[in-house]
Amino acid sequence: MTFLRPIFSILSLILTFSFSYSQDVTLSLDGGDLNYSSTADIYGFQFDHDGCVTGAAGGEAANNGFITSASGSVVLGFSFSGTFVPAGEGTLTELSGDVSQDCLSNLVFSGQGGSTLTAGWSE
Repeated sequence: MTFLRPIFSILSLILTFSFSYSQDVTLSLDGGDLNYSSTADIYGFQFDHDGCVTGAAGGEAANNGFITSASGSVVLGFSFSGTFVPAGEGTLTELSGDVSQDCLSNLVFSGQGGSTLTAGWSE
């Protein structure tokens, strides 16, 4: 049975690696629609842009009581009343401007109690 020990070690390493690098929130763009797929409830989000975003509104963020704003370099979405965007899929918010994935950076997403959610782009 000692020949099984290396196999179990390799399987354990593979499982640890895949769970360590999973994302809570996966994003994609469809025109100006910022779409999401999330395994966790989203209580807030923020990301930088290089001037490509001129506005942000609508989507599931608005449907769930979020205030969403876009400045000259940042998009911010949160709720004063503590509501959240439930785990699942949909359009998080609709971005105005000449938006592309390349002009958006520094994705910050928060879960319940201000916990950090990992976020990234779909491949």
